[in-house]
Amino acid sequence: MRSTFKSLHILNYRIWFIGALVSNIGTWMQRTAQDWLVFDHLSAQDAGAMGITMALQLGPQLFLAPVAGLVADRFNRKTLLVLTQSAMALLSAGLGLLVLSGAAQLWHVYIFALLLGVVSALDAPVRQTFVSELVRDDYLPNAVALNSASFNVARMIGPAVAGVLTVAVGPGWVFLVNTVTFVALLVSLARIPAASLRQLPKAPAGKGRIREGLRYVRFRPDIVVVLVAVFIVGTLGLNFVLFIAAMVGTEFGLDAGAFGLMNSIMAIGSVAGALLSAGRGRPRLRVIFGAAGAFGVTSGLAALAPSYFWFGVALVPVGLFAITMMTSANGYVQTTTDPVMRGRVMALYMAIFMGGTPIGAPFVGWVANVAGARWSLGVAAAAGLSTALIGMVWIVRAKQLRITFNRRARGLRYFRVVPAAPANGPAGAVPPENSEGAVREKDPGDAVDR
Repeated sequence: MRSTFKSLHILNYRIWFIGALVSNIGTWMQRTAQDWLVFDHLSAQDAGAMGITMALQLGPQLFLAPVAGLVADRFNRKTLLVLTQSAMALLSAGLGLLVLSGAAQLWHVYIFALLLGVVSALDAPVRQTFVSELVRDDYLPNAVALNSASFNVARMIGPAVAGVLTVAVGPGWVFLVNTVTFVALLVSLARIPAASLRQLPKAPAGKGRIREGLRYVRFRPDIVVVLVAVFIVGTLGLNFVLFIAAMVGTEFGLDAGAFGLMNSIMAIGSVAGALLSAGRGRPRLRVIFGAAGAFGVTSGLAALAPSYFWFGVALVPVGLFAITMMTSANGYVQTTTDPVMRGRVMALYMAIFMGGTPIGAPFVGWVANVAGARWSLGVAAAAGLSTALIGMVWIVRAKQLRITFNRRARGLRYFRVVPAAPANGPAGAVPPENSEGAVREKDPGDAVDR
């Protein structure tokens, strides 16, 4: 248990964690209220309209990622965070006042979603990489996992509170409450002395720095396969708000309170997944792809849930395996990337993770409208299972494994996965040092066992 929370013993990280938790609660409150505003108030329970809103809010990640990553690698991250967090607070206040005035229309929400998406695209790589200035590299996987736990604790609290407030006073007041929560993170940033932050190398000025980051990823096949996995699951599987709203509103005929509660229930599994990742140590590829497969299976079970109660039960492992996969993927990419490249690589990661939504959200919304809410979860199940298959094939090829058949064995031992025969050795010989595949730290591209 002590190792799970070890980063909280560092004062700067503890200050950041508290501020980020409060801010994340407000962010989840706004997301829930905004989604229900679009789904129930401004459209005739149109899942497609929700998909468009999500696409506008997350789409800028695709176009601004190269610039945002270079900015994160070049400039003072603490100052950048103050600017982006302040801008998002102003946007939240503007939308709240517009809704309270009674003048809000669907296209207004689309515009605010797009503006928030632009600021968030600049904010995301800075937030991700700022943690490396708060803790040592050996603490970084734990800090990344605790960030995910904070995000998902907020996801457990925020939607439930937002559901109650949306029914009681309306979504406009929820947006204004979110504006206030941004102050918590700004105060936390003010309390972290600049001199106490780790001084990490910055990308030098000059042309070609964006291409340099892309070239770095190109020659890291392990990162490439992780990004492929994140794209598939992030695009088609992690549209939680959309398929929960469709199931709650269309399949079970319930209101915003039930919608917010269901988001919070799923967050129980998400928090558990994040804490398990925090205590696990270094992220490994087999955990990423194993969790993707389990996410696919549990999403399929959620699609078959006969009632609201059993749907909630099924969502707990869905959240657990989804966050296990994403936290492990995030930690793997950060901890195996050269610090001077970290901003650009994480910007690409966030672009692929979040930017796939403009493709996936409208498609999943269309599936929910045409084929039914349960089939939107079927898409998530297919995404998880296909990702697991891709990962297993890549690991087998990267580690040069092969499948053997033994007629005398029993059960599953008929088939065994063993290292391929070395060029100068007998078939089935085990390589020295580590039969699981040794990792050469100086070449992270070989880290297939992580």
